[in-house]
Amino acid sequence: MKIFIVIGLFAMALGVILGAFGAHGLKGKIEPNLLAAYQTGVEYHLYHALGLLLVGLLAFHFPQAAGFKWGSWLLLWGILLFSGSLYLMAFTGLRWLGAITPLGGTAFIVGWVWIAWSVIRSM
Repeated sequence: MKIFIVIGLFAMALGVILGAFGAHGLKGKIEPNLLAAYQTGVEYHLYHALGLLLVGLLAFHFPQAAGFKWGSWLLLWGILLFSGSLYLMAFTGLRWLGAITPLGGTAFIVGWVWIAWSVIRSM
């Protein structure tokens, strides 16, 4: 699970970079609604990067919990699909990319439920 702590740390750094880029590099250059979508992508990116760190740390407290790895992969896929689709939509203006976003949201939800179930089963 240490790998997810490392991935979470790098995801946090990337989230900060992308957030700063959006605030300083995109403002006034793309439509306000696309900028809002981009900012939503950054927000969820950062939340779930923190989540990866949390799950990595939880694994040390619940070493017998078997589902943390799958849950963490789902959180990572959620970042890629949810935030990634919003980033691409903002950069390209291709609004059909928004159809991918719910897949990432579903990965987030399933990932968190999977992690919760793992903790419950290990108690």
